[in-house]
Amino acid sequence: MSQFITLRSRMVLLPLPDIETDQIIPARVLKATDKVGMGRHLFADWRYREDGSPNPEFILNQPGAQGARVLLAGDNFGCGSSREHAPWALADFGFRAIVSTSFADIFRGNALKNGVLPVVVPKAVHKALVHLVTRSPGVEILIDLASQSMVLPTGESVTFPIDEFSKTCLLRGVDELGYLLSLRERIAEYEEACANGKAGIFALTAIRS
Repeated sequence: MSQFITLRSRMVLLPLPDIETDQIIPARVLKATDKVGMGRHLFADWRYREDGSPNPEFILNQPGAQGARVLLAGDNFGCGSSREHAPWALADFGFRAIVSTSFADIFRGNALKNGVLPVVVPKAVHKALVHLVTRSPGVEILIDLASQSMVLPTGESVTFPIDEFSKTCLLRGVDELGYLLSLRERIAEYEEACANGKAGIFALTAIRS
């Protein structure tokens, strides 16, 4: 998983509320087990016509969306069925962050595990961003994960919530397994302490350190 420290990017505006995971990624591709290439299926039923050609009216097919790494979405993004393929598709397409007023809990967890940062902002801030992007599609925002802040095109800064574990993983660029593997020396020390009947001493030393 790629590190997420800071991100400056234009935004793709897709402000529809209650976008479901089966709209993000259609069920017919869920048999796939490889994340690579999943981006071509992102919003497939909206991006492509029945003959498979791109729908020029859909935002991701428009020139202004190319290279943008932030999706400005509507309320309750990622609701519906739980499918990890949804953040796979978003990440493979190139999105590193999604800005909304709220996210479905399961989607939010899956996104964080796949290097996509869900940024929750107040409704007033979201409304202002939608207005700015509609008027000036090329405006950029700056997201700083360490400070949990987002600098708006106006220069105003707003903070957003994230749990400490997910934040640590994103800053380090590791998933849950990668985080555990980074602690393998301490795990080995603990197992050795258990074998020698010194687990309590090891635990006390860990707390003091």
